[in-house]
Amino acid sequence: METLTDAINVAIHPGWKRVLLTEFASPYFLKLREFLINEKNTHTVFPPGNRIFAAFNHTPFENVRVVIIGQDPYHKRGQANGLSFSVSDGVSKPPSLVNIFKELKDDLGIPIPQSGNLEPWADQGVLLLNATMTVREGLAGSHHGKGWEIFTDAVIKTISEQKKGVIFLLWGRFAHTKEELIDKDKHFILKAAHPSPLARGAFFGCKHFSKTNKILEHQGILPIDWRIEK
Repeated sequence: METLTDAINVAIHPGWKRVLLTEFASPYFLKLREFLINEKNTHTVFPPGNRIFAAFNHTPFENVRVVIIGQDPYHKRGQANGLSFSVSDGVSKPPSLVNIFKELKDDLGIPIPQSGNLEPWADQGVLLLNATMTVREGLAGSHHGKGWEIFTDAVIKTISEQKKGVIFLLWGRFAHTKEELIDKDKHFILKAAHPSPLARGAFFGCKHFSKTNKILEHQGILPIDWRIEK
């Protein structure tokens, strides 16, 4: 299994390495690295090592236009692919992702795709960031409090400080707590309920996809093509 250092060297875009250099060298991150080494020696960890930083590879820092924050990766085998809410081609769509696609269809008329792989979004500048970036198989939330949240908070702060006009889509109470990290005078925040069925449909009708594109167009920026299959 790749170490965290290997994953950074192989799978994170140089722009992110530049702006997050001090984080990678921080004591908390070194402890996180040791934790993951020990965890992988005794348990299965998702996503695979070469996919931990997939969000940072598909969406270079220079290209970030939208940020969607998840809590932690899917914990069942074969699901997590390093992008929040996303699964790889051929993997059944989890309930939250099903609801995201339902809202997308209602909002923009985009047919629900067969694939749940959100890489086409990430490649257009949608950073699909999980606050905790790894998880033990079968145990949701098992890597909370190990250092990932410090790192991903720093990612959000870095985007807030060094970029302008980014749209943050905060879905659910956990994501809403990240609002305090964002400079509201420079960026846009859209909040909604979580797409999970546990929210009893409160996510539906948020129209975040069309709202995002309107904000981008108002700034003279190309909108996101939210289609997965073209």
